[in-house]
Amino acid sequence: GALWYQGESNLIDGPLYTHKMEALIRGWRQAWGQGDFPFYWVQLAPYIYGNANPRALPRLWEAQERALAIPNTGMAVINDIGALKDIHPRNKLDVGRRLSLIALANTYGREGLVWSSPRLREYKVVGAAMHLRFDHAGTGLRSRDGQPLTWFELVGPDGVTVKADARIGEPDEVIVTAAGLTEPVGVRFAWDQTAEP
Repeated sequence: GALWYQGESNLIDGPLYTHKMEALIRGWRQAWGQGDFPFYWVQLAPYIYGNANPRALPRLWEAQERALAIPNTGMAVINDIGALKDIHPRNKLDVGRRLSLIALANTYGREGLVWSSPRLREYKVVGAAMHLRFDHAGTGLRSRDGQPLTWFELVGPDGVTVKADARIGEPDEVIVTAAGLTEPVGVRFAWDQTAEP
């Protein structure tokens, strides 16, 4: 298998990064002739990229997420353990731990592990609220510091995005609302290079 922890110079690639990941993975698999061996990577950490568009990094995160459609792949999410002023965050222990959990579950078949960050399963609009349901919620969603959830935004029918409040409902559910927005049509989470939710 392979572990990949790079991509900072690809910041401006946005959606193209998915295709670059696919080319990399398929190329390595073909070159080594080992079939679809496991390929796990690390999400880029939040970082202040100087004068870069603060939305460029979230677009890259989205491309990294889309690359999970490639067979036998996994991604360790680290937007909660980065360092905004250090492009190479020093906390490698948790990065390694998260990668190892992915491998233990998906490569070695260990059961009972929470090996992935929560992944959106479904959403629905109920009145003025957006209800989100997640897979990989373990024993229940919670904030890492016991404080209210942060970095949620709702999108109105006019396409305008506003800061939103979010709270945990059911163990696998987040309910998102925004003052003055009665018809949400979309939701964004951590959509900024400095987002450390």
